[in-house]
Amino acid sequence: MLKESHLLENRPKLFAIVIFTVIAVFAVPVILPHVFHEFQVFHILLHLSGVAIASFLTIVSTLAYTRIRTKRLMFTMIAFGLFAVAEVFSVIDAAWQYTYYFGSVSADEVGHILELCTLGMFALSVFRRD
Repeated sequence: MLKESHLLENRPKLFAIVIFTVIAVFAVPVILPHVFHEFQVFHILLHLSGVAIASFLTIVSTLAYTRIRTKRLMFTMIAFGLFAVAEVFSVIDAAWQYTYYFGSVSADEVGHILELCTLGMFALSVFRRD
């Protein structure tokens, strides 16, 4: 049986677990209804891979931040988390285009706003002097 700390230290296993978790969470509600829509399913899979990679990087940067606790790592952790959320909105828009609106803002625009916030957080972490 694996210990939790051993699992978090083994990055390839953690990456595989994150990938399978993202696929398991999004398989039935997002992937299966669009399996026969050839180009749309590839667009959805592209954004799901972004969700998986951003989630993995969020976990890894969170682990690094809990060890070192610098503001630079905190901004990087927030940036990866924002990017994961932005990719979730992109998946929603790719699966159901122009269906979900938050007030007068579409899911696609929310994703773009969050991507802009991601770039801002990365800029803060790059120019930060710790």
